[in-house]
Amino acid sequence: MILSAFLFLALAIGAVWLRPLPVGRRALPAWPLLLSMALAWGLVGGVVTPPAVAALLLLAALAYGCAAAPQRWLRLLCGVLTGVLALALAMHKLPGFHNPLLLDRVVLSEGAAPFSLYANFDKGAVGLILLALLCRRVSSRAELGEVVRRTVPVLGLTLLVTLGFAVAAGVVGVDFKFPPQAPTFIAVNLLFTVVAEEAFFRGFLQARLANALTRWRWGTWVAVAVSALLFGLAHLGGGLLYGILAGIAGLGYACAYQRTRRIEAAILVHIALNVVHFIAFTYPARIPGV
Repeated sequence: MILSAFLFLALAIGAVWLRPLPVGRRALPAWPLLLSMALAWGLVGGVVTPPAVAALLLLAALAYGCAAAPQRWLRLLCGVLTGVLALALAMHKLPGFHNPLLLDRVVLSEGAAPFSLYANFDKGAVGLILLALLCRRVSSRAELGEVVRRTVPVLGLTLLVTLGFAVAAGVVGVDFKFPPQAPTFIAVNLLFTVVAEEAFFRGFLQARLANALTRWRWGTWVAVAVSALLFGLAHLGGGLLYGILAGIAGLGYACAYQRTRRIEAAILVHIALNVVHFIAFTYPARIPGV
């Protein structure tokens, strides 16, 4: 039951890129149906409770209002409330979610800090809702190819600068590996962490801030900087140095989004950095003094 909840949530995230399904005279997207199945199995399996479902439905309503409300003031109000509620859910501040522990204090490298991994239904569902209702996405293979082409230089520079700084600062060391936990980490990190963080910081926050600052000469780059700064601040729980590294990486994600105006670019750079970090360097970080 628990596995079914996360499987349907993963399918719902993937279905955001599918064409709407013809239903009678109308065409309806598949992701709401798949999300409903995920919530149903989540209730049965104890992953979510009714208040948690209500919070996600409220988020969906606010996000829809942010995109489609007829009055500007109402779109602004819905946007502020969407941001607050999405952040609270993604940071696990609301009750009613029971996210399963997948990896418990695993040591992946000699001298590395132990690593635990949760499957976060709340964060994954936030990512799905923001991605589906508020993010600009590619609409064809040709467009995807162009986005990838324009993203590759930013990806390479982001890897070089972020991981180079991490090695120079002694946070990580080179350590090539492909442990049995790698497939689980990559899938869970992509679907339930990376998509959510990029949908919030880039597709929602950066895009709307850039739009609000279009009259300013440097408005779009202010949005890039603010997006990266807030991303770094959100990761200060891991320490000051970790927050700085997250801010550097966030600048790369933000530039990828600004260069293409498509959420896939930021997702690609983010997951590539995380996978390279996991496979080729100490993960998550060295224990100081070891």
